[in-house]
Parts: sequence; C-alpha cells; structure tokens
Amino acid sequence: MAEAATGFLEQLKSCIVWSWTYLWTVWFFIVLFLVYILRVPLKINDNLSTVSMFLNTLTPKFYVALTGTSSLISGLILIFEWWYFRKYGTSFIEQVSVSHLRPLLGGVDNNSSNNSNSSNGDSDSNRQSVSECKVWRNPLNLFRGAEYNRYTWVTGREPLTYYDMNLSAQDHQTFFTCDSDHLRPADAIMQKAWRERNPQARISAAHEALEINEIRSRVEVPLIASSTIWEIKLLPKCATAYILLAEEEATTIAEAEKLFKQALKAGDGCYRRSQQLQHHGSQYEAQHRRDTNVLVYIKRRLAMCARRLGRTREAVKMMRDLMKEFPLLSMFNIHENLLEALLELQAYADVQAVLAKYDDISLPKSATICYTAALLKARAVSDKFSPEAASRRGLSTAEMNAVEAIHRAVEFNPHVPKYLLEMKSLILPPEHILKRGDSEAIAYAFFHLAHWKRVEGALNLLHCTWEGTFRMIPYPLEKGHLFYPYPICTETADRELLPSFHEVSVYPKKELPFFILFTAGLCSFTAMLALLTHQFPELMGVFAKAMIDIFCSAEFRDWNCKSIFMHVEDELEISPASQSQHFPN
Repeated sequence: MAEAATGFLEQLKSCIVWSWTYLWTVWFFIVLFLVYILRVPLKINDNLSTVSMFLNTLTPKFYVALTGTSSLISGLILIFEWWYFRKYGTSFIEQVSVSHLRPLLGGVDNNSSNNSNSSNGDSDSNRQSVSECKVWRNPLNLFRGAEYNRYTWVTGREPLTYYDMNLSAQDHQTFFTCDSDHLRPADAIMQKAWRERNPQARISAAHEALEINEIRSRVEVPLIASSTIWEIKLLPKCATAYILLAEEEATTIAEAEKLFKQALKAGDGCYRRSQQLQHHGSQYEAQHRRDTNVLVYIKRRLAMCARRLGRTREAVKMMRDLMKEFPLLSMFNIHENLLEALLELQAYADVQAVLAKYDDISLPKSATICYTAALLKARAVSDKFSPEAASRRGLSTAEMNAVEAIHRAVEFNPHVPKYLLEMKSLILPPEHILKRGDSEAIAYAFFHLAHWKRVEGALNLLHCTWEGTFRMIPYPLEKGHLFYPYPICTETADRELLPSFHEVSVYPKKELPFFILFTAGLCSFTAMLALLTHQFPELMGVFAKAMIDIFCSAEFRDWNCKSIFMHVEDELEISPASQSQHFPN
C-alpha cells in the first residue's frame, strides 16, 4: 500500500508539473475568471476605491521620495548584477531563477556538472605551460613558387604578409644554417640567401651556390710511396640551395618534386658524413643537427609532393618511415600531415590509432587533432542524426559522445565551424599559424573540408551543435573549461599573419543577460522619473494620480484627456481666462 501511495503521489506530482509547464495560459485565464466571479464577495471594487482615494490624498513630496528611492534601488541592483556578471559570467537573478524555479517546473539542474567540469578545466589549465600567442609553423603550408605565386599571378593579390614571410626567413636560418657555414663557400652563400628579402636575389644566390659546387678540385692522395696519384673529386652538392629553388622557383609540384629529389641525394650524403663526426666537438654537433633538420625537411616535403600529385599511399608510407626514423623531431608536426593523408584514404581505423598516440593532455593541442577526433565520433551517428528526433527522444550515448567531441573542438578553436559550414569564404593558408586563432582555422579547413563533406551528415551534426558550445564555456575568457583559457591576443596576431583583404574572425562575444539589460532600462526609467518629479512635483503628482485612477477605478470607466486636464486645473488653480487660452474646447 505504501508503494502504491508513493507511486500515486509521484504520478500526481508529475501531472501537476506537466500542467504547469504546458498549460500555464489556461491557469492564468482561470485565475482571472475566478477573480471576476468573486469580485463582489471579496469587495474588490470597494477596496480599489479606498486605495484610489488614499492615493489621491498623497502630496507631491511623496512622489519625489518614491521615485528617488526606486531609482536608487534599481541602480544598486544594476551595479550588483554587473559585478556578479563580470565575476561569474551569468546574471544573479537568472542563476537564482534557474537554480530554484527550474526544479519546480520539471527542469534539470546542471550546475553541479558544470561546476565540476569547470573545476577540471581550471586544473587542466594550471597544467598548461603553452605560451598564449606563440606562432607555429603551419604543418600543411603550401609551396611558394608552385601555389602561392600562382595565386598572385591569377588574382594580383599577395597571399602572404611580410610578417609571415619574415617568420619563415627566421625558421630557415634556424633550421638550415650553423656557425661553421663559413668553412664551405656554398653554405656561406646560402646563409646570406636566407636573409634576403627579394625573392629573385634568393633564387640567384641558390644558383650561385650550386655553380660553386661544380668546380672540381684536385686532391693529392699518396697511395704508393714512389708515385703520386691525382684524384678528381666532385664537391658535395648544396642541399639547401635545392630546397630554396624547389620552394620558390619551381612553378609546378612536379618540378618541385624533382628538385627535392636532388636535394635528398645531397642532404643524405651530408647527413651520413656529419653523423660519423657528431661526437668530435660542439662544431660537429651543430653541423649534424643542421643536416638532420635539412634531411627531415626534404623527406617531409617529398611526401607532401606525392600527396599533392595523388600518390597518397606513397605519401603515407614516406611519412610513417620518417616518423619512425626521427621520432624525437615533433617540431615539424608530421603526424598532422599523416592524419590528413589517412583521411583521404578513408582509413579511419589508422586515423584513430594516430589520434590515440598524439591526442594527449600533456601535448599542445591543435585544431587538426580536436576536429579529427570530432569527425570520427560524428561519423558513427551522423548518417541517421535528426535534430527533431533527438529533441523528442533525447540523445543516445554515441550521439552524446559526438556532441561532446564537437563542443571540445569548438572550444579549442571556435573559428573552424564557419569555414567548414561555408559561412565564410576560405583563402590560402599562411605559412605560420596561431593555435586557436583564425589562421589555424583557415589552415585546417583548407585541407579538411573535403573530408567532412565525405562523411554523410557530419556537417549537419556540426551545424546543429556547434553554437551551443558558447553557452557552456565559462565566461569571461580568463576561465577555461576543457582547455587553457582562450588567449585574448589572437586577434592582433592573426591580423599580422593574414592578408589585409581577409576579414579576421574574432572570438564570439557572450551577450549580456536579459536581466542586466532589463535592470539597466529600469534604472534609467526610474532615474528619469525621479528627475522630472523633483523638477515638477505638482505636475507629476497630477499625472500620477490620473494614472492611478485609470488603473484602479472600480468600473474601469472610459477616460479621456478632459479628466486629466481637470485635475491639472484643480491643482494649478488655472483661471477661466487662462483655461480658455491654454485648453480650448
């Protein structure tokens, strides 16, 4: 019996909650109808008449005090609401309403989960040691001669900014030069070439470095004591000169690949020689480090050439071999090139294996990692996903995982969805990107948009869920949720990296809550009433009494302007002559 009574009470409570949630209009009209029926027993008309008579006897001083007090109270509420919003990112009135009224209306309170998530985000952000506005080399950067220059020839626009190219020049000097370059004439020329601003001067210097290495030198080798043999030896080719020509002079990817293959022969020979001498001193260690960077760069660009020319499986093999041979060189982010190539092959199991290795909290995240993980989870449910069906039955476990992955990706870089959904036009990606910035979003969407389109329903799921992320992220931006706080300096850095004809995306600002706007309007209105009442107490008192009589009249008689003018005449004691002058019939 007790269980039956408990079940009946729960059912009754659910019925009441349902009726209050969906039939509140019916309840409202029922209450009005009851008040109208019981107006005589409750003596509502007499009470309203008494109140009206009492209010008509009030002096203008009362209205001055009332409006001043109301203005002061609304101003204090506004100040408190604004302070609470700046500190906690939400309206105090709104939070109290959600916390206390939503359970009564049948809603679910998610504050506890949000608070736990935000605390986890804070602890994660404390572990982050990533510089806010550190600029990274774009792992998927294009070829200057074969792609960037061709865009300039066709459109007349410069896709790269001076700041971006200057960063590339600094990278080249770091990776491709060392202190002992003055010992080899070709490397000394290339050391100056990387500092040149004029592209033609750099190309000319690269050709000069290659011409120097065509000079043959005679080396005296005493093989027999009684005679001397003259050996003709060809000086080693300059690998960095071939790199520069492949990057900037080659007008097609096929030409760039040929030059990189020549660079590979020269670079591999230099690498093997310096590998044997690397422990003979700091000078040889610097040479070996430089030769290692050159070799890794050449092999990676060869893999990218194969990917551009449609030989995707060959490119995947080259990338895997490169990652096995040089596992410690993570600065080139070769795994992001591998992820893009595997997605082109639709090898989603291999993609998941790569993500499992690199999607770790201790590593700096990237849009490629976050959005690829979201794509894989969306792929499992996107073909059958329907917003209408999900709103009726709720989200399944797989759909919830996909939505959470999308929210995670959008929180890391909120600019990507607009490019994937083609709400904003793409441009050529820059050579450097700012993680979590618009430049990274362009670099990711430029190559991965086709992969999202290939998965049926993935873009539809992204379109339905990505905007909800900003309602979950703590505000202000100094508070993180799943990642370290969003840097507020990204907009300035992106404007330096991206060309002037591109409109830089900015972080979506959180709108002010309704109650703050309402409180601001109420404060302004009451302050204006207080000022008018203080300046014109008699006239404002007359209008206040007239409005009270209109709303508190027992019979709700028709009122017109003559009633108001009569009150004005009684209060201001206007003479009949002045009445005919000021208020003609």
